[in-house]
Amino acid sequence: MKLVRYGPRGRERPGLIDADGVLRDLSAHVPDIGPSTLAPARLAALRRLDARALPAVPRRPRLGVPVAGVGKIVAAGLNYRAHAAAGHTLPDEPILFLKATSALCGARDTVRLPPGATRGDWEVELALVIGRRASAVPVARALDHVAGYCIANDVSERAFQFERGPTWDKGKSCDTFCPLGPWLVTREEVPDPQALDLRLTLDGETMQVSNTADMLFTCAELVARASRYMTLHPGDVLLTGTPPGSGFLRAPPRYLRHGQTMRLGIAGLGEQCSRVLSQRCRSAMAE
Repeated sequence: MKLVRYGPRGRERPGLIDADGVLRDLSAHVPDIGPSTLAPARLAALRRLDARALPAVPRRPRLGVPVAGVGKIVAAGLNYRAHAAAGHTLPDEPILFLKATSALCGARDTVRLPPGATRGDWEVELALVIGRRASAVPVARALDHVAGYCIANDVSERAFQFERGPTWDKGKSCDTFCPLGPWLVTREEVPDPQALDLRLTLDGETMQVSNTADMLFTCAELVARASRYMTLHPGDVLLTGTPPGSGFLRAPPRYLRHGQTMRLGIAGLGEQCSRVLSQRCRSAMAE
């Protein structure tokens, strides 16, 4: 099942994508796709609906963040072997940091580089959305707490991240720095989250290509480890790290520029397409 939230920012409505790729309205059945909707029993009830009997949504509306009421975004750094090996020692423990929920935006929304940004960067990532409260859960049962999966772009401003203090949050949490979606694919449709191809292109040029099999810590291990240090609540998002190909590790480094387009895809989870605007540009400020 593919769950979406569509419509103008702040006025999104719940929906799903049926087997034919048609967007259907879910407003008669749930008020929103939020933490309470992600409970196993609620998702099971939605799966029993006849999707083709739901109202079709005309045209091509904006797709918002597929989950409302995200409490926190927990992200893993250096979690792909090939990425971590590029100048780093492989970590023995997951490197976890928090990304502000105000960074969230839809999968087709514009990514805006803030004033002073000079080293904007891209990171395609598999995102897990928590459906059941998780506190110190064992690895063997960790995925039982996941409602579903979606694509995330952990957009980063490397100058803020590396040159303005020892923590990463400044470079990770700018507004629009976490496009999420286009939809939430529920867990039963992803039998093995460690076997997903993922990719990112910039203006049509391939920057990242990998498979989630290259993760140092699996999705289950990340949920289990993170839940040792903090309780994960329904609606929380866990970003699982990015493969090699980010701009700051290229020789020479490459960074995002005004007017560029990022396209991200993960097998079975759809595609993102984000235009980049620099707020140093008059055209960006006027939009």
